Parts: sequence; structure tokens; C-alpha cells
Amino acid sequence: MPEQGYILGLDQSTQGTKALLYDAAGKIIARSDLPHRQIIDERGWVEHDPQEILENVYKVTADVVKKASINKAEIAAIGISNQRETAMAWNRKTGKPVYPAIVWQCARGEAICERLRKLGWAEKIKKSTGLFLSPYFSAAKLAWIMENVEEARTAAEKGELCCGTMDSWLVYSLTGGQSFKTDYSNASRTQLFNIVELSWDKAVCDAFGVKADTLPQVVDSDAFYGKTDLDGYLPEGIPIHAVMGDSHAALLGQGCLMPGGVKATYGTGSSVMINTGRKRIDSKKGLVTSLAWSLGGEVNYVLEGNVNYTGAVISWLKNDLGLIQSAAETQNMAKTANPTDTTYLVPAFTGLGAPYWQNEAKGLITGMTRMTGKNELVKAALESIAYQIADVLRLMEEESGIKITSLRVDGGPTGNEYLMQFQSDIQGCEVLVSDVEELSASGAAYLAGIAAGFYDKNKIASTGNHKVYKTLMNDNKREILYSGWREAIERTIQHIDV
Repeated sequence: MPEQGYILGLDQSTQGTKALLYDAAGKIIARSDLPHRQIIDERGWVEHDPQEILENVYKVTADVVKKASINKAEIAAIGISNQRETAMAWNRKTGKPVYPAIVWQCARGEAICERLRKLGWAEKIKKSTGLFLSPYFSAAKLAWIMENVEEARTAAEKGELCCGTMDSWLVYSLTGGQSFKTDYSNASRTQLFNIVELSWDKAVCDAFGVKADTLPQVVDSDAFYGKTDLDGYLPEGIPIHAVMGDSHAALLGQGCLMPGGVKATYGTGSSVMINTGRKRIDSKKGLVTSLAWSLGGEVNYVLEGNVNYTGAVISWLKNDLGLIQSAAETQNMAKTANPTDTTYLVPAFTGLGAPYWQNEAKGLITGMTRMTGKNELVKAALESIAYQIADVLRLMEEESGIKITSLRVDGGPTGNEYLMQFQSDIQGCEVLVSDVEELSASGAAYLAGIAAGFYDKNKIASTGNHKVYKTLMNDNKREILYSGWREAIERTIQHIDV
């Protein structure tokens, strides 16, 4: 293994693009971030400018090299992690987008999904792709482009259209159009990929009106994706040697490489994943089945639950209610709240995600007394995050048959000691908070370094150190509290048609 040199980790996320440099020991030595515009109209449609994102990749790379004061010629390889489900189309000849990227949050494909549901496609799609028929995934977004963007249809008829997710756009652009590839983790989130046969499902593609030959080649997550000189910035081309969806990269970065490894990423919402290894488990009760990755030709599956509002609940307390000035305040407020207060908050501001999938649900506060005050509401808000994660974890245990004894977590809210202790208590397992920054970028960077022969997979410190929270709550109290949460959820669902 080399004693000098660097790996570049690029994380193209919903809010911005990050570049991180990792040294020969796998430590982050510098980081650069740039946000990009969130293009939102009066209908709630959400888009990104792909060209802006590409330019930001070049800018953050140059900036992180400057910050680190290194010789850019010593960068050995690149690993890319990316926002999932966001979809776009571009001209294969010109390399230019035919329409802005449609972001995962955008539900404009809902009518398309409803049309397919009425035609009886929902069960077939779930069986093939592991995903519930939903505008959340890429397929309905690409279908919308094909139905509404004439330039896309014309290019498709000429065999000149590329359709894909943000990773395939970046790979294509960074390699000057030489490589049109995606990895198994990203492909499995498009709702066009057959996770049983491990190939694009032509029947499903046809149902959505997306030609399979417009989609990228699907390769291992640690494959060689081509070389890039980052638009002439580097003296010579270096390999892109890892691509993964951000949640999958975080799972790998957390060291959850074996069946039973579980992680939760706390962001605006949350992705909760359990590695089920070579075993594909078809959820019957509200989880989705995806591919964790494919490494060296071998795929691993995951069960996943996505929660809509976790970190965003704290933003709501600050920006909409004005109960706090900063997120940091919530820890002490919750600790000083009346521990016997019975308030529950169900943050179904845009419906309930996994495992309920009730899109029409509205938020609910219940169980307040005359003694409920500001601190108690903040406490209920933090606890709602842990309860939602616990809902997913309990269903994962039920459907996988795997007892969860340890949960690895990452993301901004994991710095809140009250939340992490309550998460451990309400789930009845230890919670390990990673000290590694940016686990999505780190997972992709470590994988790229290993694939390029830069890191020894047995020595790279991919999981770092953890702060451990152990359960302090007894079983009886846990079930009483959790029963109260379930009652609050039932009340929320009962009010949908009222």
C-alpha cells in the first residue's frame, strides 16, 4: 500500500456537493462544500440544474485541493456517492440535459403511478423491483419527461437519449461521454430494475414508457467507471473506482458489511437499512427491498424504511414555531422537561412514510395536559424521531427474523444526547454514534481506494470510533411508552377521511 497519496470522495447530495480528501490512512484532511439552487415552483415541483451541479463538482475539487495544500497529481482515485431517485435525461451526442433533473422529493409523477395502478401494474412492479409503486422513485419522473418533453422523445427515437440518476450523469460527464454506467444500488432505486434477475426489466420499462436502451449499463459498485481529468484540472486522467447511492455508501462506511448490520442516517428525513446479505426478503408490511451494493460480482440485499420527517422536525420547532433559537437547545430542554408528560407528536406534515405509507395523513399532537409547556413539546418532538425509527426497526426484526442488538447511526441529530439515549431506550438496543464525518462520501472513498489498490480492506479504518449509548429503560416502561405512540399513530390514520 502507498504511504503517500490521496483519495477524492465526491458526495452529490440533495442540498449541495461536497469534496473530501482522504489520506493514506483513510483520514479526512480537507473538505469543501457548495450548495446548488433548489428550483421549486407553485405546484411544489422540485428540480435541480445538472450543469450547475457538474460545475460545482469541478469547483469543490479545486477548492479542497487548495485547502489541503497538496499536489493534485497525487490523487489516486475517485469515489462518488449521490442523492438517490433524482432522475434526468440528456442527449447522448451533445452531453447536454434535455430537461432539469427532477428531484426525489418531487411528486409530479403521481398521476402516472395512479394510471399504472388502475391497469394492475402495482403488484408486478413490487415483485420485480422490490419497491411500492410511487412517484418517489425515478421511473415515474423519467416517464413524465418522456410524456412532456418533446426533445427527449425526439432524441429517444434517434437512439440519442440517455436516462439515468445523478451518478450516471456525473460519470458520463466526467469521462467526456466515454462511460455511461450506474451501480446496482442506484439502479435498484429507479423502480425499473429487476432485483431478482439483476437487469433492467423491459416490461416495467415499457409500462413507464422508458426504453431500456436509454438506461445505463449496470456494473459493480467497486467497478472501474472510466478515467477523468476533471475537465482538464488534473494533469492526467485518474480512475473513478466506486459509485453508490448515498444511503448505501453510509451503510458500507458504517462497516455494516455482514447480514444483520443496521444503520440509520438522520438527515432531513431518515433512511434505515438492514443488510440481509445474499438473502432477498420481500416485505409484506411496508418496507422496501433494494440492493445494498455489488462488490466483486456479489450482490447484497437490504430491507429499507424511509421516514419523511426526522431532522426536519427540529427545523420545524425553530423556523415555524419559534420555540427554539438553535437545534442545540433541544437537548437540555428535553432533559429538563417533565419526564411523566404524556404528549406525543406525530410529524405527518406530508403524510406518513415507512412502514405506514399514508400519504394523506396530517400531523397530530395528543396527550397534552395543563402542565404541558414548551420543554414538553420539544421533548415530544425529539421522541417522535426515535419512535419513527423504532417503527421501522421493529418491522425489520419481524420480517427478517434478525434480532437487532446494535444500531449504527450518523447525521447531524445524532449529536443530541437526549435523542440518542431515548433511541436506545425505546428500541432496547445499543446505539453507536460514529465519529467519522460524512459517511456517504467516506464509504464511497474507502471503496474506491480499496478497488484501486490504494487501501488494504483489512486495515482501512472505515468505521472509526463510536460513542455508545446503552439501554437504561426497563421493558415494562418501554412498552407502555411505545403503546402510547402506536395509539397516536392510529388516531392520525383514523382522521385521514374526517
